Amino acid sequence: MYVLITANRNYSSWSLRPWVLMSALEIEFEDRIEPFTKPVNYDAFRSFSPTGQVPALLHEGRTLHDSLGITLYLADRHAGVWPADPDARAWAQCAVAEMHSGFSALRNDCTMNVGVRVTPKPMSDALRSNVTRIRELFEEGLAKFGGPWLAGADFSAADAFFAPVAFRIRTYGLDVGAGQAWVDHMLSHPAMAEWERQALVEEWREESHEVELIAAGVITADYRTA
Repeated sequence: MYVLITANRNYSSWSLRPWVLMSALEIEFEDRIEPFTKPVNYDAFRSFSPTGQVPALLHEGRTLHDSLGITLYLADRHAGVWPADPDARAWAQCAVAEMHSGFSALRNDCTMNVGVRVTPKPMSDALRSNVTRIRELFEEGLAKFGGPWLAGADFSAADAFFAPVAFRIRTYGLDVGAGQAWVDHMLSHPAMAEWERQALVEEWREESHEVELIAAGVITADYRTA
């Protein structure tokens, strides 16, 4: 049995990637949450991850760290992580790599918080460039492979890696053109709905994440119940 260690549902975008991937592909795992309780959780998280970060996957005496490392490990053991079609597979792998290493302005300026809606502050040039590129990626994938998922008819790692972006797009009302069709489809997936359900009722609030949210713009709605 896999043990997947993740953090707060409201904040932890990196945790969401393997969680939604494994849930959508029906890969069974034990779900273990280690919440962010302070701005720096490195020492506490080092007890289960060499990087002091989430997510981490425990399996057969191994500790797999980093969302991409976990994904590659799962791809060696389970069908469906990557598309079967060679063209779609190559595109998906490039999209995943681009998401994993890039889009820093989106990460910094539009912090993930599932339970709120925000009117964002004016975009920086870097953020505008990130949103434009995301729109291009979404529209390209849908047009090239026919949807409804980014790389074709079936959910894949490409969708999992952009899952946190779907929440960010909704939270901040970002315009991704025809890519909104994928956003709506992604947000309606049962695994995403379950992640959101947990986010809205979780009791943890971490001050530094809330400060980042306030800096991002004006909060217009907060659906968190705890």
